[in-house]
Amino acid sequence: MQRDDDDSGITFLNKELEASLARNNALEKENQELKQEVARLKAQISSLKAHDNERKSMLWKKLQSSFDNSNADAKQQKPTNTVRTPEQNLAVENLCPRPDSPESAPRKERPARVPKPPPRPTTATPPSLKEVNGNKVPLAPPPPRPPPLPSKLLAGSKAVRRVPEVMEFYRSLTRRDPQVERANPVGIPTVGNSRNMIGEIENRSSHLMAIKSDVETQGEFINSLTREVEAAAYTEISDVEAFVKWLDEELSYLVDERAVLKHFPKWPERKADALREAAFSYRDLKNLEAEVSSFEDNTKQPLTQSLRRIQALQDRVERSVANMEKMRDGASKRYKEFQIPWEWMQNTGLIGQIKLSSTKLAKKYMKRIIKEMQSTECSQEDNLMLQGVRFAYRVHQFAGGFDVDTMHAFEELKRVGTGSNKQQHAFNTVQE
Repeated sequence: MQRDDDDSGITFLNKELEASLARNNALEKENQELKQEVARLKAQISSLKAHDNERKSMLWKKLQSSFDNSNADAKQQKPTNTVRTPEQNLAVENLCPRPDSPESAPRKERPARVPKPPPRPTTATPPSLKEVNGNKVPLAPPPPRPPPLPSKLLAGSKAVRRVPEVMEFYRSLTRRDPQVERANPVGIPTVGNSRNMIGEIENRSSHLMAIKSDVETQGEFINSLTREVEAAAYTEISDVEAFVKWLDEELSYLVDERAVLKHFPKWPERKADALREAAFSYRDLKNLEAEVSSFEDNTKQPLTQSLRRIQALQDRVERSVANMEKMRDGASKRYKEFQIPWEWMQNTGLIGQIKLSSTKLAKKYMKRIIKEMQSTECSQEDNLMLQGVRFAYRVHQFAGGFDVDTMHAFEELKRVGTGSNKQQHAFNTVQE
C-alpha cells in the first residue's frame, strides 16, 4: 500500500515537472521574441534620433544665420548726428514708433518657394498610361525583375565556402584551453539630448511667428513635395538615397519641418519616414562596407593595439548586420508597400558583400599574428595561435566560410603554429 502511494506521488511529481518545463519553454520563447522586438525598436530609435539631430543642427544653423543677417542690417543703418530737443524727440517718437516694439514691427513674410525637380532615377520607370486615339489606356505591367543571383555567383572567384579544418582546429585548441574569451560588445554611445535648446528656440515669439508664416505662405510648396513623395517609386536603393537627399534639402527651407508639416494632413509622413529610414540604413551599411574593404593594418603599431582595432571593426560589422537582420522582415513589408527597394537587405545584396569583406579582416588578423610568431622575440606562440584561430573561427561562422586568400592565411597560421610547437617540444625533450 505504501509503495502504491509512492508511485502515485512520483507520477504526480513527474506531471508537475513536465508542466513546469513546458511552461518554462513557452516563457523562454516569449522572452526571446520580446528581446528581438526590443532590439529592433532600439535600432529604429537610434536611426530616427540620428536623423532628428541632423535636422536640429540644420535648424540651429539656419536660425543663427538669420540672426547674423538681421544684426548686419541693423549695423548698416547709421544714426544721424542731429541734436533734438526733448519736445522734438517726443514728437518724432509719436510719429515714428521704435522698430523694436512688437506692435509696430511689421511681420516679414518669405516668398513662396518653388521646389527644384527631384533627381531622375537611373532606371527610368515607364509611364502607367498611354494615349490611344485621344484616350488614356493603361499599359501592361512591366515584366518582373529577374531573381537575384546566388551569393557565390555574385562574389565570383572570391566566393566563400565552408572550411571544416577551421572548426576542427578551433575545437581541438579549445578542448585544451577551455577558457574561451568572449568578445564584449562595444557600447553604443548615447545620442546627446538637445531638447532644452530646441525648447528655448520654440518658446520665442519670433520662431512661432515664422512657423505661422510658413504655414500661410508655403502651402503650394508643401503640396508639391507631397505629390512627389506619393509618386516616388524606385527599383534601385541608390535612387532612394538621392531622392531623400533632395527632399531634405527642400524641407530645410522651412523654419521647423515637423511644426509646419503637422498643419498639412495630406503630408505622407509614413512614406517619407520609410524612405528616410531605407536611405540612412543603406548609407550606413555602405559606408561600413567601404571602411572594411579599405582597412589596412599599420605594422608600426604594437601587436595588441593592432589586433584590438580589427576586433573593434568586426564588432561593429556583426552588430550592424544583426540589427539589420532583426528588423529586415518588418521593414521589407513596409518597403514593398511604399515601392521602396528591399532586395539590398538580403544576404545576396549589401549584407552579403559586408560578410564577404569581413573575411579580409580575418586574413589581416592572422597575417599579423604569423608575422609576430615568426619573429625571434616572440615568447607566447601558443597563446597567439589560439587567439588567431579563435578570431578566424568567429569570422568563418559569421561570413559562412572563407575565400581563397583567407583560407591560405589560415593554412599558413596552422603550419607555423604546429611547426613551432614541435620545435619547442623537441627542445624540451633534449633538455630533459
